[in-house]
Amino acid sequence: MSRKVLPLPADFKWGYATAAYQIEGAVDADDRGASIWDTFSHLSPTRTKDAHGDIACDHFNRYQSDIDLMASYGAKHYRFSLSWSRIIPLGGRNDPINEAGISFYNKLIDGLLEKGIEPWITLYHWDLPQALEDRYGGWLNQEEVQKDFVRYTSVCFERFGDRVKQWITFNEPYIVAIFGYATGIMAPGRSSTNPASNGVGNSATEPWIVGKSLIMSHALATEAYNQKFAKTQAGQVTIVLNGYYYEPWDADNPQDVEAAQRRLEFYIGWFADPIFLAQNYPASMREQLGSRLPAFTETELRILAENKPKWYGMNHYTAEFARAEPSPPASINFTGNVTEHINNKAGVEIGPQSGVSWLQVCPEQFRKLLNWVWNRYGCMIIITENGCPCPGESGMDFAQSIEDDFRVKYFELYLDAISKAINDDGVPVGGYFAWSFMDNFEWQNGYDIRFGVTHVNYDTQERTPRKSARYLKSTFNERMAANTMARYRNALL
Repeated sequence: MSRKVLPLPADFKWGYATAAYQIEGAVDADDRGASIWDTFSHLSPTRTKDAHGDIACDHFNRYQSDIDLMASYGAKHYRFSLSWSRIIPLGGRNDPINEAGISFYNKLIDGLLEKGIEPWITLYHWDLPQALEDRYGGWLNQEEVQKDFVRYTSVCFERFGDRVKQWITFNEPYIVAIFGYATGIMAPGRSSTNPASNGVGNSATEPWIVGKSLIMSHALATEAYNQKFAKTQAGQVTIVLNGYYYEPWDADNPQDVEAAQRRLEFYIGWFADPIFLAQNYPASMREQLGSRLPAFTETELRILAENKPKWYGMNHYTAEFARAEPSPPASINFTGNVTEHINNKAGVEIGPQSGVSWLQVCPEQFRKLLNWVWNRYGCMIIITENGCPCPGESGMDFAQSIEDDFRVKYFELYLDAISKAINDDGVPVGGYFAWSFMDNFEWQNGYDIRFGVTHVNYDTQERTPRKSARYLKSTFNERMAANTMARYRNALL
């Protein structure tokens, strides 16, 4: 008995996502400057499993064959990021533009368009120019960094905006602030609790300072686009936020029910309430964090209100249970005084384990998150990242890794959840980008974890399509055709 195909809209947009530092390599080519990830990944002792992005997938030199491969997958949309330090090596508003970097991205954009693939550009995917970190502390200096970010983004709008219509300012600002400045497990690696950070940083205050810098840098870059480029280029600017969905650890305990909501607010509402609602941080955050949350001025709130995004970029992978902490919040508290669990009070696991410890398969919770975001923010959602590694994949031989049935099933379940959210719940979901187009440098995990629908042999740089690449091509064709047929049948009735 064949499985029923759950439909997606006939105009549903789908494709793949990557990030510059994870795939480009060529870190010294054509006068590119160093980024904080170049520095962080070369620290000794290693904090990235003795791995770095110096070569990565060598996409800088292989972009044309990568475009050809993506076109063979049937994708019509590609979300990728630009390297700030490839475009402005020293990063600052008075620093010179690197025309060789501009040329590379022009060739990439033009190559995509020639194959009928629309470029969706992320302007910042975690790789701040190291010169700005050295010059004034990077994201900890809101006044300086937002001016430099606006200049960098304006250069990109000016040079690429005639062909690029979808812009994303930041990828996952939560990760930048928490993993970079609270836990210190990602660049620039500041933390007062992580021994590897050698006491550099203040985990109680710095994440919230950085958070506001990111929010206002986004708003000011969007304002610059709307004032100077939108009329002639007719593009859009938004931001991509990540977030798990949280179920209460004990569904019969009102404190755990409240904790699940609070965790969502600390994770997503921190950025989404100011950016999409033009209002202050969620009340739950203000109550627990007080003066550690930098206040918004009336002028900042006005800028936010006048530059709300038209669509919400959602990166989502998994879900957890939230349990309320009985004690008062600690000074270092970025969960909302909540502990996170993969099992609930009864010992039931939230979903099957993938190939990485933090990612369980939870399509029902994905559907709930789509509803939560829609009900709270009221704008169309694009899934800008979603995917998983297979269990044991890092130890598989080549043949096993290519037959990635677990990943295929994950995609199937999550696409079904999108279909149900659209057709049964009325949530406007307009597109989906699978993470990732190919295996790549997975940040602090180095090359041990593989998310790609394309297998990469890092010794030879050979690319091999996995079963999941074939599955996504066929399932999107089937799902969008099923929608068209359903509409046709309804028209006849």
